[in-house]
Amino acid sequence: MLRKSLTAFACAAAAVLSAPAGAADAQRQAGVAQRGPDVMPFSLKATQHVFTKTPDGGVQQVVARNTADSEQVKLVRGHLRDIQTQFLKGDFSGPTHIHGAEMPGLAELRAAKPGQIAIEYKEVAGGAELTYRTAGTKLATALHSWFDAQVSDHGPDAMAGHMHHDHGSMGAK
Repeated sequence: MLRKSLTAFACAAAAVLSAPAGAADAQRQAGVAQRGPDVMPFSLKATQHVFTKTPDGGVQQVVARNTADSEQVKLVRGHLRDIQTQFLKGDFSGPTHIHGAEMPGLAELRAAKPGQIAIEYKEVAGGAELTYRTAGTKLATALHSWFDAQVSDHGPDAMAGHMHHDHGSMGAK
């Protein structure tokens, strides 16, 4: 009887202890979704974000869930072109507004000097992608942390891609 009571107590305690983390994640995701339209002109629910890490950076892809939705595709492509321009200038005000100044990796990305991160825009079926490359291990790690935070913060509207091993990269140091 005592063993059953202890087991029940342990299960209840584990549920209580794990609930705040899940609730905090859900609350953070709701805040990110609420602030998202201030920066992103497309619908988060109508799109999927895929963040794929590479040894020297990563690929951020945004595609319409319905690739025939030409309005969402147009909005995604315009937004990714705009943020490419902003990020190349060191302007990460969009992610700061949506995710907060303490977002993992963001301080390092904002501090990067022009040319330390190459960002290439490319249209893909149903949307577009940005490929980030850097020769610096610290900046590649910052990009990976930033990608992880994006996946966490966007919940079901984002996912991690599979690690790419691009042999034509700038080469990590």
